[in-house]
Amino acid sequence: MLRKFFAQNTFLCLLLVVVGFTSSCKKSKSDSSDGVPSGTPGTRAELTRDSIYLYAQQTYYWNVGMPAYSAFNPRQYSSNNAVLAAIKALPSTGGKDKYSFIDDGTVASELGGVAGDFGFSAFYSGTNDLRIKYVYATSPAATQGLKRGYQITKINGSTTINTSDASIDYVVNAIFGSNASIALTVTKPDGTSQDLTITKGTYNINPVLFSKTYNVGTKKVGYIVFNSFTTNSTSLLDAAFAQFATDGINELVVDLRYNGGGSVATSEAFTNLIAPTAQNGKVMYTTYWTQTMQDNQATILQNQKFYAKGNDGVTRLYSYFDYSYKPTMAAGNQEYFAKRGSVNGLNRVYFLVLSGTASASELLINNLKPVVDVKLIGKKTYGKPVGFFSLRIDKNDLYIPQFETKNQLNVGGYFDGMTVDKDIADDVTKDFGDPTEKLLAQALNYSATGAFTSYLKDNTLSSTTGLSRALAEDLSGKMDHEFKGMIETRKMKLK
Repeated sequence: MLRKFFAQNTFLCLLLVVVGFTSSCKKSKSDSSDGVPSGTPGTRAELTRDSIYLYAQQTYYWNVGMPAYSAFNPRQYSSNNAVLAAIKALPSTGGKDKYSFIDDGTVASELGGVAGDFGFSAFYSGTNDLRIKYVYATSPAATQGLKRGYQITKINGSTTINTSDASIDYVVNAIFGSNASIALTVTKPDGTSQDLTITKGTYNINPVLFSKTYNVGTKKVGYIVFNSFTTNSTSLLDAAFAQFATDGINELVVDLRYNGGGSVATSEAFTNLIAPTAQNGKVMYTTYWTQTMQDNQATILQNQKFYAKGNDGVTRLYSYFDYSYKPTMAAGNQEYFAKRGSVNGLNRVYFLVLSGTASASELLINNLKPVVDVKLIGKKTYGKPVGFFSLRIDKNDLYIPQFETKNQLNVGGYFDGMTVDKDIADDVTKDFGDPTEKLLAQALNYSATGAFTSYLKDNTLSSTTGLSRALAEDLSGKMDHEFKGMIETRKMKLK
């Protein structure tokens, strides 16, 4: 599953910054306020910390107002992550950076749709009630018969499952830690119990967890659960929408409640599957890169190398500095609608969202808001209107926000998340597609009646010891291990 990291950009980075650092990243002695003074020696670790800061100076979304290298002194910090934490804490960010991270390079397969874990996640339905949140088909968990909604009553021999800090730590370590296997006892909806042992393994991610068409009066309402914007999922979306077209859907429910984002290109494809044909040729959204990058001043990007065909069709070595970052169509940073598939004329789209719905998921929603009637059901989204591509530094990938997207009305900036039309708690006691599951039920009820239901119990989970709103939000922060990110995977244009 996609956790708190994500994939390296699809471009191949051939030159590590530390290798040619002194020749291409530094300033002269007379201009050392921005970079490393000429001839400054350093260990490999020190040069890596220098690089993290210097890349931020030129490409970070909040680079305006950052202190000079000498004032910040990245070498004073004990680790790469400590340098990044200090950057995120700078006044120039306004406290908005909850996105930057450093990865060891193991995440490229995740973006490409290949994972190597148990293949499931879990969340609490009550103070003593832990449930399976989702399961990826063909994953080790799926092959053992695990399904969403099953109650976990024992983990690695322990039956102490509650919402105390110690129990949460135990659960998180068992499911998301480094253990090669996990032993579970689960109770199924029919009341039967099952013991199973799941061993981590490699599997192909199919982010379409469920799809179905419902008859709601005279309407046909499509429902699709989409869990991650992997680069390999466009054909899977095409197949689901081909069935929706055959079914003749009038409205659509898109379940993004656990989707933390991923590929920008996949988000665009999804947008075009939903958007009306009448929008063809009109602006979908615009990408606004860091001003330094727009002004062709981010010279440090010369260190990020890749092979590509030039405008003359000849393959040669380029760098990220050879791309244009201007917010125009000619530069490849303004996308236009281009209808995909044959589902057209949808009257309304309902998005099921939670606090973990982020980034490419929010991009999809924001793209569609000006062109179709959109309703949001669940909880306020994560809030990530910014994205990035990876910067290879020594043996690690640095991910720092470098751009923001805005829709055709030039609306973006949802750093605090997107508010919902119907505020309601998640329901992990029922499988996807169950029409009585709380979030889906609200969408189907609105389709039938033109209104949401209103019950006091909407904001407690379905359990005799249901979680309070405050506890559910606290648990979301502790147990949400889905990655939050919007990765630039489009084929950008050379200058």
